[in-house]
Amino acid sequence: MKLSHKLAGLTAAAALCSAMIFSVAPAHAQTYDPKYPVCLQVYQSMVDFYFDCSYTSMPQCQMTASGRSAQCVINPYYAGPKGKRSKKRPQ
Repeated sequence: MKLSHKLAGLTAAAALCSAMIFSVAPAHAQTYDPKYPVCLQVYQSMVDFYFDCSYTSMPQCQMTASGRSAQCVINPYYAGPKGKRSKKRPQ
């Protein structure tokens, strides 16, 4: 195989790899706030939605979701309540 054919093949492979890398959709940042146990998922279109994680209970979230294209979901990243530290020292 001639050198020009190898270079042409490498150039085509590099162009194909570049096209594949740049055609991948960007990743979204973490949308869940770990401070709240319930999130409102609001649909803006068939494929576009966002999360609002600022609800302390499912009924509170459902009141906001009522009449909207939205649903309430349990926050999978909820960290739970902060525990109280004991003032006693281990012996």
